[in-house]
Amino acid sequence: MTYRTLGSTGLKVSVVGIGTWQLGGEWGKKFTAGEVREIFDAARRGGITLIDTAECYGDHLSEKLIGQAIRTDRDRWILATKFGHRYAGGFERDQLWSADDVQRQLEDSLAALDTEHVDLYQFHSGTTKVFENDALWSTLDRQKKAGKVRHIGISISSSMAHEDQLHQARRARDVGAECLQVVYNRLQRWPEEGIFPICGDQNLGVLARVPLASGFLSGKYREGVVFAADDFRSRKTSQELDSLAAEARRIQAEEVPPGTPMAAWALAWCLRNPAVTAVIPGAQNAEQVSQNATAADLLGK
Repeated sequence: MTYRTLGSTGLKVSVVGIGTWQLGGEWGKKFTAGEVREIFDAARRGGITLIDTAECYGDHLSEKLIGQAIRTDRDRWILATKFGHRYAGGFERDQLWSADDVQRQLEDSLAALDTEHVDLYQFHSGTTKVFENDALWSTLDRQKKAGKVRHIGISISSSMAHEDQLHQARRARDVGAECLQVVYNRLQRWPEEGIFPICGDQNLGVLARVPLASGFLSGKYREGVVFAADDFRSRKTSQELDSLAAEARRIQAEEVPPGTPMAAWALAWCLRNPAVTAVIPGAQNAEQVSQNATAADLLGK
């Protein structure tokens, strides 16, 4: 495994982390505590230290499963979670952005994760309107001074207007943030224009989420794929899914070296961009975690 410093935080993180949206049950599978322990055992073996989760991946369900899995060695992990939403069933979220709401969310996340602090607490893909709230950032600054939060980050929504994305990135330092999380992969390269240059200028760490394009850059999906109703990907149209599958298949044929697992190649592709500190792919099982970890081996090739 390779490790990099996350912006100005001083945190040394594995370049391959674990994204845990799937543990909330919205990717077509419900996880048992035993299955999650196996996932994190594989992460330990692979040298992975970075975990990314959120308050609304289930009703703190992802956080609870993580807390159980890392209880015995919490200090080896860099633990990142988020605030701003509340799970409302299915794919729905309530928006909770007031300073008091976020204070309660933090306490609930700490309890679910069974920890006294989070290493990175992230504004979770909110609008610029709720972003511009001095009381919110003052509350978070107090939580840093209290030791419950070590560092602040911003998770930028890929669905918002580009100018709003740029605004939040430019304002990161003003609100005390040291890290940006963005959707970035071989199929979705929009942060390269605007966002990444700002991160470089401000020494902001970058976490690339969805680096496997929701599994399409693993090479296992083809045109005609259909996802179960409880899988978040089922919200895309058949035309959108077919387009993703076709482009991923072209990339696999034209760009991935023979004998190289496509998932590891896709993660290494992200990590070769000097703006990116780490990738946070999801994983359904221990085998996928172990394969993801091998992306670090490709960085020098």
